Amino acid sequence: MSEYRYCTLKEVPELKDTAAEWFHNKWGVPREAYLECMAAYLDDKTELGWYLCLEKDRIIGGMGVIENDFHDRKDLTPNVCAVYTEEDHRCKGIAGHLLDMVVNDMRSKGITPVYLITDHIGFYERYGWEFLCMVQGDGEPDMTRMYVHR
Repeated sequence: MSEYRYCTLKEVPELKDTAAEWFHNKWGVPREAYLECMAAYLDDKTELGWYLCLEKDRIIGGMGVIENDFHDRKDLTPNVCAVYTEEDHRCKGIAGHLLDMVVNDMRSKGITPVYLITDHIGFYERYGWEFLCMVQGDGEPDMTRMYVHR
């Protein structure tokens, strides 16, 4: 049975480049954009961080918290972003554990509520997220669901 390690990027700063590449490969957002956000977090320029699930040295899940996840509601901040679990590790509670980790970390810093956008229905509700409204994604023709965790 696999053992997972859940951590913030601050706990494993040596994985910054690997994590930026991993997220880039999952979402297509430029690697440099991830590196910039991660560097700000590691340099204590922001409380908004990056969270990973590792199996040995392999990243198998992760997410970040940023000001805005490419949508028109700039007042709904901060946003959980880049939520991803490797397909061969899904349905094992990894994303749920990371979501709880993010909410608890943000709350410990006095940052609440936290938002996220998604087209998934039913998944985030299991972890205490509530549908809030529809938002327009940057450059997207369709509206996307915005969730909140208070």
